[in-house]
Amino acid sequence: MTPFHQLDAISLSGQLISMADYAGKLVLVVNTASHCGFTPQYAGLEALYKKYAAEGLMVLGFPCNQFGKQEPGDANEIAQTCHINYGVSFPMFEKVEVNGPATHPVFRLLKDELPGVLGGRIKWNFTKFLIGRDGIPLKRFAPVSTPQKMESAILAAL
Repeated sequence: MTPFHQLDAISLSGQLISMADYAGKLVLVVNTASHCGFTPQYAGLEALYKKYAAEGLMVLGFPCNQFGKQEPGDANEIAQTCHINYGVSFPMFEKVEVNGPATHPVFRLLKDELPGVLGGRIKWNFTKFLIGRDGIPLKRFAPVSTPQKMESAILAAL
C-alpha cells in the first residue's frame, strides 16, 4: 500500500475516511475556501467529477482557513456553501491546515512528493494535486489552473 493510501482524514460530517477507500481511483485533492476569488472553481470541479466519476475520478475537497481567513465557517456553513451554491457532491473533509507545523498528513505527503514554486509550501487556496490510481502523486496544479485546464491531464491519467 502506498503512503497516500495509508492516510486518513475526517469528513465534513465527522466520519473517519481512509484514503485506501480510493485505491484504484484517480484522485484530485484540492484545498478549498468558500470566500475566495477562486471559489467558483467548485462548479468546474463538480463538472469534472460528474463527467469522469464513472471512469474512476474522485475529487476530494479539504477546506482551509490559512489564506486570508477565507474559510471562517464551521462544517455546516462549509457544507451549505458547497452544496447550495455550487452543487458539490464530491467528498468534502473537515477544515485542515496545509502549511506549518499542524499541516494535515495528506498535504504533508503531497507537498513532499510534488513541491511547488514555494518548495514545501502551498501558495493559496485551490492548489490541486492529482494522484494516480496506484496512490502515486502525479501532478500539482496552481490555484489559477482552472478545472477545465486540468482536464487533459486527468484524461491522460484515466
